[in-house]
Amino acid sequence: MSIADRLKELDIILPTPPKPVAAYVPCVQSGQLVFVSGQLPFAGKELLAEGLVPSRIPIDQAQAAAQQCILNGLAVVNAHLQGDLNRISRVVRIGVFVQSDSSFHDQALVANGASEFLENIFGDAGKHARAAVGVNALPLNAAVEIELLFEIQ
Repeated sequence: MSIADRLKELDIILPTPPKPVAAYVPCVQSGQLVFVSGQLPFAGKELLAEGLVPSRIPIDQAQAAAQQCILNGLAVVNAHLQGDLNRISRVVRIGVFVQSDSSFHDQALVANGASEFLENIFGDAGKHARAAVGVNALPLNAAVEIELLFEIQ
């Protein structure tokens, strides 16, 4: 099944790729690797989750924000690949940054929202290496930011 067909089956419509919020490009290709810059949980021009996890943003909402970060990253790579997501041979790695309360240590639970989403879309090719990191602040006060690395054909 093509990735486009899988997205349709899951009722997923990729958003318009978000514009960078600072001095960087959305993605860079080096050889067969595409590095996608950190994505915030934008839905249109609005952040889905702002502030610290879990005191301001509960874990389930942070997981949903992580999924939106993934959608935004897929939109970026889709634009880079001129609409041919089937060129993705695997998700290599994601880096998940969670704006966390100082005593919060379940960043991996938030990251699971992104990891499971990728596996659901790409199957075995969506299984990836990962870092889940707690931070004290993120750009625009986002609760979650995710960077992605894809291998393409």
